[in-house]
Amino acid sequence: MWNKTQQPEPASGPASPSSVPARSSSSASNSQSSARIGASLQIKGQIIGTENLQIDGKVEGPISLRGHELTVGSTALLNSEIETGEVVVFGKIVGNLRARGRVDIRRDGSVVGDISAARISIEDGAHFKGRIEIDPAKSQANAAD
Repeated sequence: MWNKTQQPEPASGPASPSSVPARSSSSASNSQSSARIGASLQIKGQIIGTENLQIDGKVEGPISLRGHELTVGSTALLNSEIETGEVVVFGKIVGNLRARGRVDIRRDGSVVGDISAARISIEDGAHFKGRIEIDPAKSQANAAD
């Protein structure tokens, strides 16, 4: 009885991990990977990455995700200079944003700092204080890179 239970697990165990990487590699080629910083985490320092990132916690320091998307969750508080492909803001950012694509500040989002982007969207109820520089050629030039 004990052996019967153990035998199916090793048979299904190796089959599952070998099939999971195959799926992961095929999905990785079809979409970008992403990471998440949870609401209870606090980071002081520089974040550099080559994947999409969602931040729900607190971050102090520069963030660079060139060509990738940053999602600032509703519980997030960022005191950062940000350079990224696109930004969606549900939480609060204090610092300048430079995006190759779109900056989207949602209803409860807040940005205090200057924004430089190809496109921008600010929903009713969002808070923004700073300057905006819109350069549509920025996204076209970076798309050629």
